[in-house]
This record gives sequence, structure tokens and C-alpha cells, in this order.
Amino acid sequence: MTTNLAPTRSNLMKLEDNLKFATLGYELLDQKRQILISELLALVDQAVDYQSRVDAALEAARATLREAIMEMGRLKVGNLCGATNIEYNINVSQRKVMGVAVPVVETTFEDKGPYFSQESSNIIAELGIQQFSETLELMGRLAELKVSIMRLSREVKKTIRKVNALDKISIPETKDTIKYMKSRIEESERESFILLKSVKDRLEKQKELKKKKQNSNNDNIIKSKIVSSMEEK
Repeated sequence: MTTNLAPTRSNLMKLEDNLKFATLGYELLDQKRQILISELLALVDQAVDYQSRVDAALEAARATLREAIMEMGRLKVGNLCGATNIEYNINVSQRKVMGVAVPVVETTFEDKGPYFSQESSNIIAELGIQQFSETLELMGRLAELKVSIMRLSREVKKTIRKVNALDKISIPETKDTIKYMKSRIEESERESFILLKSVKDRLEKQKELKKKKQNSNNDNIIKSKIVSSMEEK
């Protein structure tokens, strides 16, 4: 509660405006918090799904690579990998979620085949190349989700701190200050009313005494006139 403000009507109106603004800000921030949490939970579910898909894809690609090495030999597989001509491009853009910039990762591949090796190729090796390409695309999407989750988590924490500050500190203190100021203003108005009434009563008494005194003087004047007229007779 702020008690260093003068208890005046103008300050009271300012405090009431501040309270309305703080209440509106609290409602908007609370809505933002709910939307961010919903978006965050959705991204967490997707991240868990993509993490399992990436783990499964990596395991499948590694298994295929091991099988190709067993059938062709490590040297032939190495020569075949060196003969591949696949270009990839990772585009990172952004989208906004309640003012928070989160990344959007797009992975594209361009296979400039046919490519040849000095060694004879095998369908298993080509399948392994395809599986690793698909895994890389999944990993790009997983990286997008993880970075988005980190950024949204930071924004959720900041929003929660702001909401709590308004709900637990700013708004209650402003309400207490308004209540205190209203009581002080009412007390001051009562004191002013009592003082004005006292002054009014005193003025009325003085006026009444003045009137009585004037009436008494008038009576004395009348009496003196009557006495003088009787003496003249």
C-alpha cells in the first residue's frame, strides 16, 4: 500500500485508472499464459513423438548400414558413400506464437544421380542412404520442436512472473491504497462538514446575538422617546 500520496480526488482517480489498466493487463497476460502453455504442451507431445521416430529411424539406418558392410565389406561401402552425389539444404525461417519467434526448419534433398562407384553397389546400401536422408529430415523437425519448446518455456516463465506480480502485488496494493485513500477522503470530508457546520452555527449565534442586541437597542430608544415625550407634557 502506498501512503505517500496526498489523499485527494485527483490522486484517487489516477489510482482507479491504474487499477483498471493493471486489471486489463492481468487478463491479457493470463490469456497469453494459457495460450502459450497450450502451445507448449502440444509441442512437447510432438517432440516426444519425433524423438521416438528419430531414434527408430537412426536405429533402422544403422542396422541397414551394418548389413551392407557385412555383405559388401567396409571398403566397398566407403567407396560407394564417396560416390554419392546428394545435395541437401536446410532452410530456417520463423513464425510468431503470441509474439515469440519460433523456428521453422525445412530440409530438402536433391539427388544428382545416377552416381557410380568403382565397386559394385548393392540395394541395401542404397536403402541405407535413403534411410539416413529421411532421418536427417526428422532430426531437422525435432530440432525445430526443441528450440521452440525452449523459447516458449522462457516466455511462459516470464509471463507467469508478470501475472503473479500483478495478481499478488500490484493489484492488491493498488486496491489497498484506493481503500485507504477513500477512507482518508471521507474522514477529511466529515471533518470539513463538521467544521463548516460549527462555523455556520457560530455565525448564526453571532447573528442572533447581534439581532437581539439590535432589538434591545431599539427598545431602549423607544423607551427613551416615550419618557421624553411624557416629560414634555
